[in-house]
Amino acid sequence: MKLLRELMIILSIYFIGEIIHNLFKLPVPGNIIAMIILLLSLVFNIIKLEQINKVSKFFLDHLAFFFIPAGVGLITSMDLLKDNFHKILFICFITTIIVMLVSAKITQLLIYKKEKRGAKID
Repeated sequence: MKLLRELMIILSIYFIGEIIHNLFKLPVPGNIIAMIILLLSLVFNIIKLEQINKVSKFFLDHLAFFFIPAGVGLITSMDLLKDNFHKILFICFITTIIVMLVSAKITQLLIYKKEKRGAKID
């Protein structure tokens, strides 16, 4: 019964995200809106982590399974991908560099703040 309750909480948030997406015609997908709602609900203790822990762990353990539809969608769009391959490769390259730079800067900032407090870094 607890698993069903946990699943209903997550599905309810998902449906709320889809309703918001369709009601306001937002350019952001409903599942992204639902993830933001879930994050805010967890941050502001509207939902406790214990209330969704087991189902969340199950979803994370089987995350690869959820990428199958996306992979099939890519295969069916192969013609479109072939025509824009160089653009997609360029975007992947640039965004990888940006992520690496931002990660490095955040790591340096956190190390600097930790050293400033006098804590020893391992």
